[in-house]
Amino acid sequence: MASPASTSEKPKLAVWKFASCDGCQLSLLDCEDELLAVADAVEIAYFPEATRAEVEGPYDLSLVEGSITTPHDAERIHKIRRESKYLVAIGACATAGGIQALRNFKNVNEFVALVYAHPEYIETLKVSTPISYHVFVDFELQGCPINKYQLLELISALLNDRRPNIPPHSVCVECKRRGTVCVMVANGTPCLGPVTHAGCGAICPAYQRGCYGCYGPKEAPNTAALADEFLRLGQDHAAIARFFRTFTANAEAFRKESVAHEHEV
Repeated sequence: MASPASTSEKPKLAVWKFASCDGCQLSLLDCEDELLAVADAVEIAYFPEATRAEVEGPYDLSLVEGSITTPHDAERIHKIRRESKYLVAIGACATAGGIQALRNFKNVNEFVALVYAHPEYIETLKVSTPISYHVFVDFELQGCPINKYQLLELISALLNDRRPNIPPHSVCVECKRRGTVCVMVANGTPCLGPVTHAGCGAICPAYQRGCYGCYGPKEAPNTAALADEFLRLGQDHAAIARFFRTFTANAEAFRKESVAHEHEV
């Protein structure tokens, strides 16, 4: 990372929130002892979840949580991009639109009318989109929520001008590493593990449940082959569409697969 104006100054870290549940920001706070090292290495210039202190930009590193769902958000993310040397999208909302991207498959006005007594006061976009739809993103860290150790690796990497070492493999690799028997092979349980990015430690399969795809699609996922396996296991097209429409429904690979099976219903 480029040296600040004064060699005595620390790099400025800012953490921003858009439409989200705050879970990824809490992952940073959950670093506990490691967070002390982060705070010693950087100046936390903006992080409302943790401090009232606010330092003006520009910022060396901005971590952005949440999806863009309003016209105001769409304007604000451009301002943040202009003020940031590195901008990193963290979590399923910021990288894929989040659970709120389920609106993308329906008419959002119907949802607004059902939820709000006075929908005329609600100003929202028709779709929920990831940060990369609006500005250039230097790196995306997937997860719902993100893995705190991956976050620490990312911060360390960018502070030292190197690419983050985030494994690109699937949840299946994590199952093998912890000795978890494949729930699809052993029990016929539908599982998104073969096409989902690693990072959670394969928590769900360890408890005899299929992966829900919280970390979004891995690199080059063969979603069509997995969907065919789900059909062989007795799932219908409607169920398969639902499998791909959870936390990362708007991720390109998952979106295309869910739409393909929706059309078969």
